[in-house]
This record gives sequence, C-alpha cells and structure tokens, in this order.
Amino acid sequence: MPSALDRTDRALLAALQDNARLTVSELADQVALTTSPCWRRVKLLEDNGYITGYQAILSPKSLGFGVTAFVSIMMDSHTKEMALAFEKRLMEIPEIVACHNISGRYDFLLEILARDLESFGEFTREVLQRLPGVKEIYSSFSYKAVKERRVIPVSEKHI
Repeated sequence: MPSALDRTDRALLAALQDNARLTVSELADQVALTTSPCWRRVKLLEDNGYITGYQAILSPKSLGFGVTAFVSIMMDSHTKEMALAFEKRLMEIPEIVACHNISGRYDFLLEILARDLESFGEFTREVLQRLPGVKEIYSSFSYKAVKERRVIPVSEKHI
C-alpha cells in the first residue's frame, strides 16, 4: 500500500463513507476532479485495500431485532486449533454481527442481535453454549445506541 494518502484520497474516502451510492460524476464534483481521474483513484484505493467493500446500513429495529447484546466469551483452551474452530463456527451464525478477539479476562467480544430477551436466552442456550471451547459467557445489553455508525477517521490529523 502507498505510505501516505493525499488530501484528494482522504476526501474520496470521506465522501464514500458518507454515501457509497454516489455516482463517479457526483464524487468527482465533490473532490474537484474530472470523472476519469476520480474513477482511477477510487479503483486504486480499492486495489490497495483502503476500500474493502460497499454495503447498505440496515436498521435492526425496523427488521424486528429489539435486543443488542454484547457477549464476552472465555475459552477453556487457548490452542490455535480451538481458536480457529471457534472463529470458523462464528462466521456461520448470522445473529453474531461482530466479533473481536480481545485482551483481558475474556477472549472474545461478540455483538449479537435478537428479537427479544426470550429469543436471546434461547440463542445463548442452543448456540453460544455449544460453540467449541466455550468456558464462560457474560452478557450485557444495550439500552440504546449512542454512536452506531462506524466511520473511520480519514483526516490528515488521523492518518
């Protein structure tokens, strides 16, 4: 990857984070480029791994998910094989919308969506407790999302 992004690259990244549905023409206007150089720069940002994909941001509440849980998992074994088996299984479970391998007392932090507390309890018993290597599960629930949208800082001050 290039060692540094210039002002135009950062402007492209910020604009696309704000609205990935911009046409190349609209994007070019926002960053003061013509369409061909704009398209080439975006393609280069994709090719160099700065842009890894595009997706719509969905509303869990509108789709019937009333509970967001943050679940800390402690593993009973810390072998590479156990971690890989655990991680592989997580990738197959759509209710787990995010997972981080973390430091501290617990090994993994999961973000999980459920319709309600009863369905979360059933999910915990039927799915989480049966994951490979799980020793302990600790759950916390979100009262409300204060800052929900994940926006990566791209200003010169940050990168």
